[in-house]
Amino acid sequence: MAITLSDQDQLTLRIGGWGAVWLMSAAGAAGSAHRAATGGSIALTSATGLAGHVLAKAPKGLTGKTTAALADRVLPALTASITLLKQQAPEEAGNFRRTVTVAVDAAVQSQKGEPSPTMTEMARKVTEALDAA
Repeated sequence: MAITLSDQDQLTLRIGGWGAVWLMSAAGAAGSAHRAATGGSIALTSATGLAGHVLAKAPKGLTGKTTAALADRVLPALTASITLLKQQAPEEAGNFRRTVTVAVDAAVQSQKGEPSPTMTEMARKVTEALDAA
């Protein structure tokens, strides 16, 4: 059975997935924000299933003047994405969660040496938002 998500549902998933990568990039600015973003982006664009189709392109207009402002949009979108998928495509909720988790891990591992406390804390916040659904 093919699942069709509304444009708004797809935007919610994109804000959650891509936003998580952008938050990790911001948290990794002391090391290499670019490497963090690249590692996370590759993970998202390598995804399969419904999550892979939706996350194949980044959302437009996802910006914030501060990391806090970005987090205010992204973290609730992650929770909403899991809730939405549990309702509409339960078999895809785990796929989306794993995809975002891999993207976060890729962003963390892109740094040289141990991840900074800032990146570790941001990864925790992303995981917490995914688990809140």
